Amino acid sequence: MVLVLVLMAGTALAADSITVFNCYDYIDENLLYEFTDETGIDVQYVNYTTNEEMYVKLMAGATSYDVIFPSDYMIERMVKQDLLAELNFENIPNADGIMDWLKDPSYDEGSAHSVPYMWGTLGIIYNPAMVEEPIDSWEQMFSDTYKNNVIMMDSIRDTLGVTLKMLGYSMNTRDEAQLEEAKQKLIDQKQRGIVKAYYLDETKDKMIAGEAAMAMIYSGDAMYAMSENPDLVYVVPKEGSNVWIDCMVVPKTSQKQEQAEQFINYLCRPDVAARNVEWIGYCTPIQQVVDEMSEEDKANTTLNPPQDVIDNCEFFNDILDVSEMYDEMWTEIRGA
Repeated sequence: MVLVLVLMAGTALAADSITVFNCYDYIDENLLYEFTDETGIDVQYVNYTTNEEMYVKLMAGATSYDVIFPSDYMIERMVKQDLLAELNFENIPNADGIMDWLKDPSYDEGSAHSVPYMWGTLGIIYNPAMVEEPIDSWEQMFSDTYKNNVIMMDSIRDTLGVTLKMLGYSMNTRDEAQLEEAKQKLIDQKQRGIVKAYYLDETKDKMIAGEAAMAMIYSGDAMYAMSENPDLVYVVPKEGSNVWIDCMVVPKTSQKQEQAEQFINYLCRPDVAARNVEWIGYCTPIQQVVDEMSEEDKANTTLNPPQDVIDNCEFFNDILDVSEMYDEMWTEIRGA
């Protein structure tokens, strides 16, 4: 089932309004109301669960969106397809505060179409009371020791990506033999009864409740889960993983680019960004927010991964040219 939440920041969808399309549970919704109070611009807030779902809905054209929050590889695709407006950074002065390493990314040369929103890693969260050793490898998620006790991610890109990484391959490989090897590993894992379930947003709550020994999870969801259950531990496995950036973009179809840019600028304001990070739990791209964090937060490797962890990770690249192959593999894996 597709979960869609529509939130009106004002009492009605006024003429001076924008439609914001974002992942579920990925903003402090109080900020939407406060943006309206400051600017008079109402916000219609609509949710999606994955980049792929967002892309399909955007291409269907049933709704005109003004701000979207795609990941790096999806931005690469959308730039190639000329789906994104070039931003007027005179309307987004707070973007000057973005960390240097996040400027001029490979997926959007010169950051012409995108402003970083959050970034993070993909890793494993585990319950020390339910495992027989510290978890530090993707291979442990494929071990018979943890039959019916492993939650995998309901996302072909992420699940196949970490399996490729475990096998020593790039997460962006297009080599059919390597992809086939990873697919067979996942089929075998499922057929041996190791996988308890494939989840996305539900994972954090399942781990808080102690319903699995370990799970694939995004770092921000791990932060939330550990705040609710301090016994849980998050790790980026030694083989490496995915480091990702989600950004704010304006589709070319938007008729309200200036208002959309006001919203982007608002979310880049340090005091707003700090509140948002505290609520969401992902890594902020705003340097001032990091500089003003407590020493405890600065030392939190889930919230602020050390450079050696980042260097051992890969960004995802767009795979539109092999997406049909991925879809077929996912059907085989889930149906095994």
